[in-house]
Amino acid sequence: ASRKQKKKSFCFPQSCKMAALKKIQKPNGEEPDELETSVVQEMHNLEIAGDLKAELKDLYILSAREIEIGGGKKSIIIFVPFGLLKSYHKCQARLVRELEKKFSGRHVMIIAQRTILGKNYNRSTKNKGPRPRSRTLTHVHDAILEDLVYPTEIVGKRTRCKMDGSKVLKVLLDPKDQVTVETKLDTFSYVYKKLTNKEVIFEFPVSEA
Repeated sequence: ASRKQKKKSFCFPQSCKMAALKKIQKPNGEEPDELETSVVQEMHNLEIAGDLKAELKDLYILSAREIEIGGGKKSIIIFVPFGLLKSYHKCQARLVRELEKKFSGRHVMIIAQRTILGKNYNRSTKNKGPRPRSRTLTHVHDAILEDLVYPTEIVGKRTRCKMDGSKVLKVLLDPKDQVTVETKLDTFSYVYKKLTNKEVIFEFPVSEA
């Protein structure tokens, strides 16, 4: 018997599993883990069921992670190619709703995979031209904020300074989505902190009487 024990995987019919695994493209030929296998299987099921067949036909993911968000709850982060983000947006509301049903109410977020280029990029002899603004740390972190709350729009940002000198970003969301998004505000904060190591508070503007 082999000394190395294979990772536990879900038991799906082999032909169905192979078709589902086409919906994930991991770097360097890495094998998807149990969570990723489950995510792409559910996406494949939605596609063959016809509910989102046209929308999901050419879409795939890069990876998926499960993040603890406090109180024993978990969230699932699905990373997708940046070039497919707009295509995901066309069906994201329905896709996320269906996936959250399948994963026992765990909040599901879809985030584009972006590459951050350091300040030394300009000094490299291999590169021509300045560092693209879309690849800076600040821009990528701002883009993650927008991905997290999509399709809700960000209507304002404020920076609050704490007594210890640290800063906390307040992100104001469109109040028209308050009923549907309010239960996810803490999840947004936990996930953003996990991905960027920055604190952020999500809230809705307080209407003045």
